[in-house]
Amino acid sequence: MAPPGTTLSRESDTDVQVTRISTEFQLKQSLLLLATLVATVTYAAGLNLPGGAWPEDTPGGALAGDPILRETHYHRYIAFYYCNATAFAASLVVCLQLLVLPETTDRQLHLHLLRAVMVLDLFGLMGAYVAGSSRDRFTTICASVLVFSVFAYVAIAFLLYIAPRPGQEVPADQREKEHEILMVLAIFAATIAYVAGLNPPGGFWNSTRDGHTAGDPVLLDHHRRRYHAFFFFNTTAFVASLFAILLIVHHKKLNISRNWTLRFGGLYVCTLVALLGLGGAYAVGGCRDPRNTAAVFGLGVLVLVYIVLQRGIVAVAKAIKRSKITLACKERLCCKVLTGCFQSISNFFTRTRPYDEILEKARDFIQLLAVLAASIAYQAGLDPPGGLWSDNGDGHAIGEPILLTTHPARYMVFFYCNSAAFVASLAIIVMLQSASLVRRHVLEAAMILDLFSLIGAYAAGSCRDISTSIYIVAVAGAVLIYVVIHIIFTLDPGNIDDVKLEKYRQVLLLLAILAATLTYQAGLTPPGGFWEMDDKQAGHSAGYPVFQDNYPRRYKAFFYCNAASFMASVALIILLVNPSMYRPGIRCHALYVCMVAGMFGLMGAYTAGSSLHLRATIFVFVLVVVVFTVVVYLGVTKGKPRNNAQEQDGSAAAGAGQEEKKEASMPMYLMLLGILAASVTYLTGLKPPGGLWKNDDSGHSAGSPILYDIDKRRYNAFFYSNSTSFMASIIVIAFLLPRMVCQKTDLVCQKTDFPLWPMHTAMLLDMLALLGAYAAGSAREWETSRNVILMLFPMLFFVVIVFLLKKDKDEPQHLDIEEI
Repeated sequence: MAPPGTTLSRESDTDVQVTRISTEFQLKQSLLLLATLVATVTYAAGLNLPGGAWPEDTPGGALAGDPILRETHYHRYIAFYYCNATAFAASLVVCLQLLVLPETTDRQLHLHLLRAVMVLDLFGLMGAYVAGSSRDRFTTICASVLVFSVFAYVAIAFLLYIAPRPGQEVPADQREKEHEILMVLAIFAATIAYVAGLNPPGGFWNSTRDGHTAGDPVLLDHHRRRYHAFFFFNTTAFVASLFAILLIVHHKKLNISRNWTLRFGGLYVCTLVALLGLGGAYAVGGCRDPRNTAAVFGLGVLVLVYIVLQRGIVAVAKAIKRSKITLACKERLCCKVLTGCFQSISNFFTRTRPYDEILEKARDFIQLLAVLAASIAYQAGLDPPGGLWSDNGDGHAIGEPILLTTHPARYMVFFYCNSAAFVASLAIIVMLQSASLVRRHVLEAAMILDLFSLIGAYAAGSCRDISTSIYIVAVAGAVLIYVVIHIIFTLDPGNIDDVKLEKYRQVLLLLAILAATLTYQAGLTPPGGFWEMDDKQAGHSAGYPVFQDNYPRRYKAFFYCNAASFMASVALIILLVNPSMYRPGIRCHALYVCMVAGMFGLMGAYTAGSSLHLRATIFVFVLVVVVFTVVVYLGVTKGKPRNNAQEQDGSAAAGAGQEEKKEASMPMYLMLLGILAASVTYLTGLKPPGGLWKNDDSGHSAGSPILYDIDKRRYNAFFYSNSTSFMASIIVIAFLLPRMVCQKTDLVCQKTDFPLWPMHTAMLLDMLALLGAYAAGSAREWETSRNVILMLFPMLFFVVIVFLLKKDKDEPQHLDIEEI
C-alpha cells in the first residue's frame, strides 16, 4: 500500500478502498437485525402500552381499551409515547438507509446521516424504557443511573468520532463473523429486556382501589422486593446489551480487535452480564414461590453438570484409548462401548464435508426463517387470540381461551395451523445439519409448508367471520399475481450481477421477516385487548376486540393495513425461496415495490392503532412523512454513478478462509438456537399461559398465574419445561462466548477450545423442553397436548417423502449456484 498522501493508480486504489470499508457496512446485516428488532419491540409496545388498558368504560370518561397510563401518569405516558414512536420511525429509516449503504467511506453524507439516526434511535429507545418501566423512586433512580452510563459512553464515542487520528488507516476487520454473532446475542438480550421491562410479570392493576393505582405493576404491591430485584436484573441486562452493541459498532476506534483485554473485558463481560441479568430476572420474576426460584437455579446447575459430565466421559474415553494398557484390557466390552458410542455421537454432530459457501447460505436462509417462525408461533400459542376467560361460566372455565367457546371451529383451525408451524420449525432447526436435506431443497419445501401454516393461523385467528378470512388470504395471492405481471411486462430489467443480487435478497428477506413478525402477533392480539364477557345491552361479545367496538374506523384502518403488510411479507418470503422468481423480481424492482408497500402498511397500522388522540396521530403521521422522504431521497441517489471499488481476488487465502468458515459455522448455529430459545422462554416465563389473577379473591393473590391454581400439574409441566429450556440456552450461550471473542492465536484462549457436540446434545434437550412447554401451555386437555407432540411425525413423514422424490432427480454430488 502506498503511503498516505501519494497519488494512487486505479489498480492500487482498490487496496486503499478495501482498508476504508466502514464499520457500518461490515456489520450491515447485524445492524439490519438490530433495526428490525427495535422496530418490532417498539411497534408492539406502541400498540400495547405499558400499564395496560381499561377493561370497561370508567366514570371519568375513559373508554374501554384506552391506555390506563394516560389517565394515571400523563407525563410518563407522553414521554414514553413520543420516545417509542421516534425509535420506531428511526428504526425504519435505518433499515432503508442500510439498503443503499456504500461499501467504502467515500460518501460521507450517507454515513453521517446513518449514524445520526442510529443515535436518535438509541436515545428514543432508552427514553421510552425509563418512562414506561419505572413507577416508584427505586425503579426511577435505578433506570436513570444505568441509562445515564450509556449516555456517557455515547458522549465519549462522539468525541472519539470527531477527533480522528491523522496518518492512520482503519484496517478492515477480519473478525466480522464473530462480531456479528455477538451483535445478534446483544440485540436479542436488549429487545427481550425492553419488552419485559415495559410489561413486568404479574401484570397491572386495572382499577384504583384498596391502596393501589390503576396501571401500576401488581407485583410492586404484593412482592415489592421481588419486583425490585426483577427490575434491577432486567434493566442491567438491557443496559449491558446496549453497551455490547456500542462496543461492537465502535470496535475500530477502541482497537478492540487487537487488544485482548478490551475484547475480553468489554465484549465478553458485557455480554455475560446481560445473560446473568436475564437469568436473575427470570428466576425472580417467573414465579412467586421462593422454592420455585431455587428450582430455576437448580435446573441451571443440572444442565451445567450434564454438559460437564459429557466432557468428562469423553476425556476418560480418550485417556483409556491413549493409555498403555494391555490389548486384552482395551478390548473389554465396556471400553469398546464407551469409546464407540461417544465417537458415533461426535461424528454425527460434526460436519465432515468440505465447506460449501452456497450450501451454508441456503442453511442460513432456512435457519433464519425457522427461528423466527418458531418464536412467533410459540408466543401466539401460549397467548391465543380472543383472550382468556376471567371467570367460570356456562361451558367454560377460567383461564381457557374465549375463542374455543365462542368459535370452536375457528379456534381449532388457528390452534392446529399455529402448532403445525411451531412443530415444523423445530423439526427444521434440528434437521438443518443434514447437508443432503439442504442440498435437495427438502427443508425449503418444508419451510414453505410452515409459512402456509402461519397464513392459515393468521386468517383464522385475526377475525371472526369467513369473508374477512377469505379476503386476507386473497391479499397474498394478489401480491404473487402482481409480481408475475410486473416481471412479464418489464421489457428491460436491470443488469445486476449474482453477488449483488444475493445481497439484495438477504436484505429483502430480513425486512420481510421484520414485517411478518410484527404483524402476526399484532393481528392476533390487536391493541386494546378483548372483551372478557358478553354484554347484550352494550352490544359487545366476549373474544371480540375492544378497539373494534369503540373506534370502528380506526380499527378497520389498523386491521387492513396490518393484514396487507403481513400477507405481502409472507408472499415476498415465498418468492425469495424460488430463484426463478426472485432473480427477475429483484432485477425489475417488483420485489422492492412489494416491500415498500408492506412497510407503509406497517406504518399505517401503527398510526391507526397506537394512539386514539389527534395530536399523537399527527406526530406519527409526520414521522411517516419523514420516512417517505428518506425513501424518495435514497431512491434518487441510488441511481447516481459511484466509483465502487473492485472486489479483490483473494484466491491465495481462499483455502484458509474456507476452513475458518467451516469451523465457525457450528458455534454460530448453536448460538442462534440458544438465542431463539432464550428469547421466547424468557418472555413466556414472565407471562405464563392462562393469564394472571386480577384481584385478591377466593384465596388467590393478584398477579399470580391462574393456571397454577386451576391445574397445578399442567402449570408445573409448563414451568419446568420452559425453565429448563431457558437455563440450557443461557448456559450454552455462556459456554460458546469464549470461542466467539477469542482468537486461536491468543494463548489464554487456547484453553477454551472444547468439542461442540456436548453443546449440540444440550441444545437438542433445549428444543425438546421447548416443545414440551408449548404442548403443556397451549392447551387445557392432555389429549390436545398429546396431539401437538404427535404432529411431529407427519412433518417427518413429509420430509422423508420429499427427500425420496428429490433423490432420484437431483445430483447429490453437486450444488449449482443457480439452485439457491
